[in-house]
Amino acid sequence: MTSASPAMPLAEALRLAVDRLAAAGVPDPSVDAELLVAFVLGTGRGGVQAAAIRGDALSPDDAERLDGLVARRATREPLQHLTGTAPFRHLELRVGPGVFVPRPETEVVAQLAIDALRAAASPSPIAVDLGTGSGAIALAMATEVPHAEVYAAENSVEAFVWTKENFAHVAAGNAHLAFIDLAHAFPELDGTVSVVASNPPYVPDAAIPRDPEVRFFDPPAALYGGEDGLDVVRILSGVGLRLAHPGGMIVLEHGEWQGEAIRGILEADGWRAAATHPDLTMRDRATTALRP
Repeated sequence: MTSASPAMPLAEALRLAVDRLAAAGVPDPSVDAELLVAFVLGTGRGGVQAAAIRGDALSPDDAERLDGLVARRATREPLQHLTGTAPFRHLELRVGPGVFVPRPETEVVAQLAIDALRAAASPSPIAVDLGTGSGAIALAMATEVPHAEVYAAENSVEAFVWTKENFAHVAAGNAHLAFIDLAHAFPELDGTVSVVASNPPYVPDAAIPRDPEVRFFDPPAALYGGEDGLDVVRILSGVGLRLAHPGGMIVLEHGEWQGEAIRGILEADGWRAAATHPDLTMRDRATTALRP
């Protein structure tokens, strides 16, 4: 007769997880270890920290499950793929293979779009999110500006699975989703839109993303934008001019070195007052312009 495996002290399990993740080069091993334990236990980071202080233990089954998750995270599989969710502003979005995982820097892009939408003269302004992916920007606009009507377009089958799930989960009645090519999106809205927003693919084709989580796990269609990374931006500039009413704004996310080039594209197409804005790390992250 064999005895059952002993329970593992939670503090020890955390220490082992942190050491393993740190050795794999995970940027925030302590945070990720706590979040993985929280996922296994169905609690939050605060609950994990309190349990470790109390001297709680992990059951053998939970310890085994945690070990498997830590092993996958050590391969640099995104934490969000392991937990199935990604926080974005006040939302918890469902994500996984096939859809771009929303990043904290995109929250600044969403804020620019939300501010413009709130300032719109219309009592029921219209916004469009082109290439919505997980739905992050669109659902942030819809839930934070409830008097607006928000339309989101996605053209990747793999991503659209997650988009539909998030739209159903958030259940914002003013959010509308379409599977449609971005260049031809929403012709019925031409000339009526107050805010056109997008986080397009903008990595140059020859560039290699630094983080393995991005390089190996984010879908290439959400990353690469042609030789200079701006092929989709050029399309969006024209689509935005079609959709926006005079005074309407376009908001585009981009890499920190692309602001000047994007301002040039927008101004050459006829947009005015092009301006580039930093994210919370003071890296240029988004460019806005107004339709004349």
